Amino acid sequence: MAHVTIKGLHKHFGAVHVVKGIDLAIADGEFTVLVGPSGCGKSTLLRTVAGLEQASEGTIEIGGKVVNDTRPRDRDVAMVFQDYALYPHMTVAQNIGFGLRARNFPRPEIETRVKRAAKMLNIDQLLDRLPRQLSGGQRQRVAIGRAIVRNPQIFLFDEPLSNLDAQLRDEMRSEIKRLHQELGATMIYVTHDQIEAMTLADRIVLMNAGQIEQSGTPLELYEKPRTRFVAGFLGSPKINFIKARLENAGIVFADGQTLKLPAVDAQRYAAHAGKPVIFGIRPQHIDRAPMTGSPHIKSTVDLVQPTGARTYVTFTIGGEPVMAELDAHDAGKPGDEIAIALDLAHFLLIAPENGNVLGR
Repeated sequence: MAHVTIKGLHKHFGAVHVVKGIDLAIADGEFTVLVGPSGCGKSTLLRTVAGLEQASEGTIEIGGKVVNDTRPRDRDVAMVFQDYALYPHMTVAQNIGFGLRARNFPRPEIETRVKRAAKMLNIDQLLDRLPRQLSGGQRQRVAIGRAIVRNPQIFLFDEPLSNLDAQLRDEMRSEIKRLHQELGATMIYVTHDQIEAMTLADRIVLMNAGQIEQSGTPLELYEKPRTRFVAGFLGSPKINFIKARLENAGIVFADGQTLKLPAVDAQRYAAHAGKPVIFGIRPQHIDRAPMTGSPHIKSTVDLVQPTGARTYVTFTIGGEPVMAELDAHDAGKPGDEIAIALDLAHFLLIAPENGNVLGR
């Protein structure tokens, strides 16, 4: 296995600047997930590491060696694609061992590696089948097996689960996570799905418009986002953003209701008093409150979406839609007047002019 170091990487396609000065160091054995919206440059970055695209500027090092001018087959990386890329006329065993045969490995070693990889992926009973006889999840296991047998320095995954249904995606996420734990391999994984990123990654690299918006552990990005973009991209259901104004008395919403801040937070944000802000809070940090007594915000239930033990309830604060994740027995029904408690141990204030989180 090996570490990867990317310095000042740019990629142009004609006049289109897709990757804009990426600096990134990936440790030996780390599972790094590149995540972001479509068109943010994450797949282009991965393909440039693989050698399938040529860097316009900057350097890529694998195991301390600059590989910009090294052919893809000589970079000692294995890539798993979204569309499986299996040979339809070959059996599972032949597909898994294809790369080894192309490199003239001895037949006994090919058979040993193929069987070991197939057993690891629980497809050892499928070795004589053709791809058309397999489910989508089984085909993806074959594609991963073809990567495993090569014992590469780096595993690269380009949205490998996008073609699978929800249940298979869940199963394959678990398989890939288990595989990383068993192999201890360096893996770089591209996805647009923030759930995949959160569940798989040792470290998330969140990209936006060709640049790194923020990188860190999943919990760091979830709890301490630096920008509105990061806060809004990660978390399900999504965080609520409510336009407001910061006053000495606290947060004043457009409907005139005021949320008094604890003294420590009032002091923390004192420099921004009198300015407009965006108040961010996740649905998990909103609850019902007594209609009298404790501090609360009043509203009326607009929409109720049961999911079992928890229910998503939508209402408005300051004219903006807000979602709360409530106990199913405490959700109420549309038209109910409710009092809302906002957990002030978990909120963000964001500067509307630049999207930066204040106080970070």
